[in-house]
Amino acid sequence: MRILLVNKYFYRKGGAETYFFALAEGLRALGHEVAFFSMRHPNNEPSYWSKYFVSEKDYVGDISAFKKVQEASTLIYSFEARRKFEALLEEFKPDVIHMNNVHRQLTLSILDAPYLKKHHVPVVYTAHDYILVCPAYTMVNGHGEVCDACLDKHFIHAVKDACVKGSRAKSALATMEAEFLKFHHAYDKIDLIVAPSKFMKSKLDEGGFAGKTVAMQNFLTDSQMAMGARVANTHKFEDTQSGARPYFLFFGRLSKEKGILTLVKAFLWATGLANGSADMRSSDQDVQVLPDAWDLHIVGDGPEREAIEQLIASAGPQAESRIHLLGYKSGEDLQREVGNARFSVLSSEWRENMPYSGLESLAAQTPIIGASIGGIPELVEEDKTGFTFESGNITDVRDGLLKAAAVGQSAYGVMQHQCAEYVAAHCRQQAYAKQLERKYFGLTKLRSKNQGEER
Repeated sequence: MRILLVNKYFYRKGGAETYFFALAEGLRALGHEVAFFSMRHPNNEPSYWSKYFVSEKDYVGDISAFKKVQEASTLIYSFEARRKFEALLEEFKPDVIHMNNVHRQLTLSILDAPYLKKHHVPVVYTAHDYILVCPAYTMVNGHGEVCDACLDKHFIHAVKDACVKGSRAKSALATMEAEFLKFHHAYDKIDLIVAPSKFMKSKLDEGGFAGKTVAMQNFLTDSQMAMGARVANTHKFEDTQSGARPYFLFFGRLSKEKGILTLVKAFLWATGLANGSADMRSSDQDVQVLPDAWDLHIVGDGPEREAIEQLIASAGPQAESRIHLLGYKSGEDLQREVGNARFSVLSSEWRENMPYSGLESLAAQTPIIGASIGGIPELVEEDKTGFTFESGNITDVRDGLLKAAAVGQSAYGVMQHQCAEYVAAHCRQQAYAKQLERKYFGLTKLRSKNQGEER
């Protein structure tokens, strides 16, 4: 088959791009021909198809007010994208189009390409976020609360609550986009929506897409699986006996919705180093605390870094010796950090979809302490691949850390084995690509049948 993959970024920017390039690799391994449509950017990977990529759009970067207004006019509908997509379709003649992140930089205007009206090519869409049911992508309102308001398809809620970056103006623009797509019936042109978690599927179904969705958990490439096996450390207890300090690991963007501030506060409380609010102290002198050897490693960067530094500094020098802000890491450096951690922590306070950080942790045989929100509980099988806690609940996070630290060597070895088993059963690239291939063939057969009946 000839498969056209579409995504607004053509470099490894985040989880959606990790999926996008890995999917191309998996489909090519099955013998399919793959082409790409995307946006120009200095960081892009090389591609023959880049001659069709649209002009770079930056709605959040450091550009002039005039330029922002000029570019915002194409946020909802891009005639350039439709024209260039049409030219690519005429050359490549795809059997299937598989879209990923397309809103705002590419827009769904590409589905109005005349070629598609003539040839009725099936369209698949992988939902990497909640944009189909939430103008703010995250299902978190302007007050920082998890929110279902827009599931009723009245997107004006986003303006009322200033859901997009706390700005009514930006929220109004996002609401205009959502309302336009609704009245333009843009989503009717999509044949299948892939949800990377069962939770996301349930929310998309609730928001009006029932009958068009399928849950297919994100996968890891063969190289990611091999890397995980290579860095997996099955001697963590022996390392501790030799003087290495066991640690919990957070890796990802240091932002409020990731729950990083709650995690740091919970760790300080669990170590007995908290000196702040009443909810982080206890009059009970026998309260359980983490052993002195345990540390917290934080890998990544983001807007909350300064707040984290202030929390650590206010707790004193002992906190500074036990909480390590390691900055951004990638590749094997990051994976070794993951493999040597006793537990990784997914502390999200938004409905995380199917985080690659969780998959990579399990591949490295590092169990997860995860928030019971979004798709995270689908990765964390209680007492098997890790432990769960109530999202945003500092007491529950602290108790989760204490519970994990109390796991003995024998039980921990069993958990590592179960992490490896989970990855083998749920995260293989070839199995995912073959399942998707069956979906593609089913859609092309259905389209052919429908066209035959029309004739």
